[in-house]
Amino acid sequence: MAAEMLAQDLFEFVGERPYLLGGRHKSQGSVVFPMPQGSEAELYTRVRLADEGKLWSFTVQRFRPKSPPYAGAETDQNFKPYALGYIELKDQVIVEARILCESFDALRIGMPMQLCIEPFEKGSGERVLSYAFTPAQEPRS
Repeated sequence: MAAEMLAQDLFEFVGERPYLLGGRHKSQGSVVFPMPQGSEAELYTRVRLADEGKLWSFTVQRFRPKSPPYAGAETDQNFKPYALGYIELKDQVIVEARILCESFDALRIGMPMQLCIEPFEKGSGERVLSYAFTPAQEPRS
């Protein structure tokens, strides 16, 4: 059985490529992520966001954050440091995301980043699909 998404309508696949889903304000044209829900949603048109961007800013989370909102490992022994940053999706929006990389030292502001979908295990043991970014290997044409 496939894992559920962390939240409804965060992303979709076109073929095998994932895309985040945002909203474009119908009168102002501004783009937001995620797509607003409820009554506010009628003010927006759903848009597929770019799957590539540039690293705008980042930090490394080296200790277990407080819950809520943190929903990961419930003990400090199970916690693994991770990079968290803002990815600028050209002409659209800046999104906050986990950054998957082999070495935190390799991260550089402005480096190309690629969207990926990764499983995330909540403290409860439930596995869900979430989005992340990883340094891009080669520019796509």
